[in-house]
Amino acid sequence: MSIKLGYLLPTREKVMQNTPAVRPMLESAKRAADLGFDSIWAGDSLLARPRHDPITLLAGVAGAIPQITVGTAVLLPALRNPVVLAQQLATVDQISEGRLIIGAGIAPDTPAVRQEFAAAGVPFEGRVGRYMDGIELCRSLWKGDPVSQNGRWPLEAATLAPLPHREGGPPIWSAASVSAGITRTARHHDGWFPIGPNADTFATQNAQFLAEASAAGRNLEALTTAIYLTVSIMDDSVDAEAAIDAYLENYYNAPAAAMRTFQACKGGTEDQVISFIRSFVLGGAQHLVIRCVGDHDKILQVLSQRRDEFLG
Repeated sequence: MSIKLGYLLPTREKVMQNTPAVRPMLESAKRAADLGFDSIWAGDSLLARPRHDPITLLAGVAGAIPQITVGTAVLLPALRNPVVLAQQLATVDQISEGRLIIGAGIAPDTPAVRQEFAAAGVPFEGRVGRYMDGIELCRSLWKGDPVSQNGRWPLEAATLAPLPHREGGPPIWSAASVSAGITRTARHHDGWFPIGPNADTFATQNAQFLAEASAAGRNLEALTTAIYLTVSIMDDSVDAEAAIDAYLENYYNAPAAAMRTFQACKGGTEDQVISFIRSFVLGGAQHLVIRCVGDHDKILQVLSQRRDEFLG
């Protein structure tokens, strides 16, 4: 089994450090690609946790690094008009020549996220329906046939151009974390892309995802199970765990212990982090998206050199 390895660009961190220049991030992306990483990812937030726009940034990555897969980790479609979004994503898919993946989520219910939706002129309530309907509208437009509909996004024989490079458009990986969301993902989307919280829960939920997809008549070989992992590698595991805690509290302005209840994080030695990652592979992960804390170059090099060990 081939395990794909992805690197999350530190867009939020660069804004927090007041070093938002994009070229250094493109250089980091190139280093990851040179080390054999399969994909480059960018997160999304408008005002709750400000950062670079992921769609624009990934267009630059795709143009700068031929053959690399690019993806959002994760995009918030409910914040956006899906007609505009469909055109943007189709364009990035053309730039990447069909190597775009849309990791997508509904957004957590926090005061900052509610304010973000209000600022974008989008109701927070009903965001799950808007998320599902918006993705479905993107997919309809990506087919190239005229689309007509009433409702929140009225269209009359609307056609999109250019279409995505990949027939039918980029795959949608949903970041569902509760049972109902996993069911929706299994029935309607192309991959499941959670952020944790631990290997045992992940394995149990992945079994649910695959069982429900099979029951819905989906082709399991066409679906992907991914995982978003936050790791720090240091000689001293206590220091590495402390670095994770400090990172989480600074990033989210919330207690690290609370964030760890739903995010998969590990600070430790090389062996400890490799073992941590392997536990998710054993639970069914096929594509690993790594958020680095600390020395990014060191972590990328270690994971590149030891990626064969993910399989045990």
